[in-house]
Amino acid sequence: VTLVESGGGVVPAGTSLTLSCTISALTLPLLDVGWFRQAPGEEHEFVGAITWNVARTDYRYSVNGRFTISRDNAVKTAFLHMNNLKPEDTAVYYCAATKDNWSKYPGRYEYWGQGTQVTVSP
Repeated sequence: VTLVESGGGVVPAGTSLTLSCTISALTLPLLDVGWFRQAPGEEHEFVGAITWNVARTDYRYSVNGRFTISRDNAVKTAFLHMNNLKPEDTAVYYCAATKDNWSKYPGRYEYWGQGTQVTVSP
């Protein structure tokens, strides 16, 4: 299973950005997808997650109402839609996948993408 993120960039505060996470596998298992971010010198921080059947999503409090996670299993892609971005959202964003139930803990995910940089200027 391979995950590839895309869509990062440098944007001004208050604008929007959508990250994509494309999942590749010979046979695609049922995977919950989580999004994490890591600022310089910090640990991986849970952003949000979505179940494989799109039945449930969850978000950290600081992004709730601004960020939305969706997925399109037909094209094996998950999305992180980010609105009203703030400078404190600046980080490398990672998608991760697990065959188990999603978790807020990065150690619970078996598969990780390479990350994409998001920089929000004041």
